[in-house]
Amino acid sequence: MIRFYYNLAPNPTKVALCLEEMGLDYEPVPVDTRKGEQHAPEFLAINPNSKVPAIVDGDQTVFDSNAIVLYLAEKTGQFLPPAAHRGQMLSWLMFIASGIGPYSGQCVHFTRVAPEPKDYAVTRYAFEARRHWRILEERLAKQQYLVGDAFSVVDMAFWGWARLVPFVLGDDAWATLPNVKRLHDEIAARPAAARALALKDRHAFKAEMDEAARLAMFPHLKQQAA
Repeated sequence: MIRFYYNLAPNPTKVALCLEEMGLDYEPVPVDTRKGEQHAPEFLAINPNSKVPAIVDGDQTVFDSNAIVLYLAEKTGQFLPPAAHRGQMLSWLMFIASGIGPYSGQCVHFTRVAPEPKDYAVTRYAFEARRHWRILEERLAKQQYLVGDAFSVVDMAFWGWARLVPFVLGDDAWATLPNVKRLHDEIAARPAAARALALKDRHAFKAEMDEAARLAMFPHLKQQAA
């Protein structure tokens, strides 16, 4: 059985969707990042980058959410676009991994968490987050799914972050990204998505963003304070 190390953030959520869509047996293992559990030696042995998600599948350990969804798709032969679209699949998976996720995450960090002064950082990351989402909007204006003509692992990777578009870009974001919202809503209506989101009821993660949580999630603060 696959051991799935997770919390409720966007990247673990996309892996949860993938596991549910593929009908794979898995054991969810919560990692409470606000308590610093990602820095425990036993978890660092699984992911030395101290981030969720990660999976252990027999003798295979995989971390980074897009690596995991690709690994699972290749393991099962499910939700892979046709071979003729493999280049596009890899390109858009990596676009989500290197662009959508990081810029959306940093946009949230600087607009909602970072201390002043932060005008330059807010301007940069808000601009780049919106620019990356506009690229997906333009892509989805031309086709129903991100790659090929069927729902695939690329769309699963997209959905993890698409759920948080209003949180990242503001309450009016959906009005400017109608095709992103269309695909988000289609995926959200799938039974597997409901089962993936139900993981939130399996474990009570720490909700407070107190000083201990900030130090656990943003280790640079320890160095700054030293």
